[in-house]
Amino acid sequence: MSRISIAFDKYLKKIMVYLMIVLGAVGMVMPLLYMISTSFKRYAYGLRFDAGLIPTNPTISNYPRVWQLSHFQIYFTNSLFIALTSVFFVVLFSAMMAYAFSRFEFPGREIIFFSILLVLMVPGMIGIIPQFLLAKTLGLRNSLWGLIIFYVAGSIPFNTFLLRGFFETLPRELEEAMLIDGGNYFTIFFRMVLPLSTPALATVSIFSFLGFWDEYILALTFIDDVSKRTLPISIALLHGQHATEWGMVFAASLIAVIPVIVIFVSLQRYFSGGIIAGAVKG
Repeated sequence: MSRISIAFDKYLKKIMVYLMIVLGAVGMVMPLLYMISTSFKRYAYGLRFDAGLIPTNPTISNYPRVWQLSHFQIYFTNSLFIALTSVFFVVLFSAMMAYAFSRFEFPGREIIFFSILLVLMVPGMIGIIPQFLLAKTLGLRNSLWGLIIFYVAGSIPFNTFLLRGFFETLPRELEEAMLIDGGNYFTIFFRMVLPLSTPALATVSIFSFLGFWDEYILALTFIDDVSKRTLPISIALLHGQHATEWGMVFAASLIAVIPVIVIFVSLQRYFSGGIIAGAVKG
């Protein structure tokens, strides 16, 4: 094979790779652009892609109309409280469990750890009825704190697995030095391990916040009180029985995206490092 043919094949492969990347990017970005475009359309009762991405008479009226809707601000506040509180407890408890599994030797450690991992293999919908009955028995229905408890309990197994892999990469010499200086394991954990684990903790925070912010099934099942519903339920209620004003629906969806963007932009510089470190060992 001549050098020209080899060079041609090389450039052809590069072109194909770039073309696939561009097509994939367009496929992911186009729905978002269409949602943004429709949110600026007045009285968009039908989804028409042939109308183009640029609205003929754009308006921002959908955004204040959605924000001023009955209970929308309450739902937004409920979701923000639930998501932030759940993230705090998930990060704290998962980090403590992961540190214990990575540093302490105790009978049945690996058996207990892999038993926790078995939870990851069970689809979440299988446990919806037992969870509902448990919440009813414990008086946790129609309670934001009850929803937080179930969110935290359901997220701990995966995050413990992720953080254990990261903690095992931390040098033990630093911990031994703190023990010699008179520190205890609580001092080591809060003053050394957590500050050094910022990438992994940021990764856990992002994943957890996304899951809690978008969660719909448990919130719909556990909460009947209108004043305690969450934002995904509010957006679902915007869908009319006979006609849906999609401009308002997409405006509400974009408002719901804002906290996610803020969280991701704030923590994204730690995100890649946390994913790689957590996957190295475990």
